[in-house]
Amino acid sequence: MPDKPKQLGGGRKSLGDFAPKLAELTDDVLFEDVWNGPELSARDRSLITVAVLTAGGNTKQLGFHLGRAIENGVTQEALIEAITHVTLYAGWPKGKAAMGVAIQLFTDNN
Repeated sequence: MPDKPKQLGGGRKSLGDFAPKLAELTDDVLFEDVWNGPELSARDRSLITVAVLTAGGNTKQLGFHLGRAIENGVTQEALIEAITHVTLYAGWPKGKAAMGVAIQLFTDNN
């Protein structure tokens, strides 16, 4: 797999002393170990993450991960297509809510 940008977590920054164990797991396991594994590119991991968050209806996390996906080389068009695709499997309300997050993110940043 070609070199990819190192993925960094923000657990310690966002959770700090309030939830130190969750901060540690976020930074050291989720990002350092899993996100930086050699088997998948950061782009692929971002698409998977957006799909899973959409399917689960987890819109509070979705905005961050849509932005990270763009940073990891996923185009806005591909993200819209991914959310559309997941909508037909996960359900209209979840897909519509996820697309609402994408609309807000992409129109606010353009």
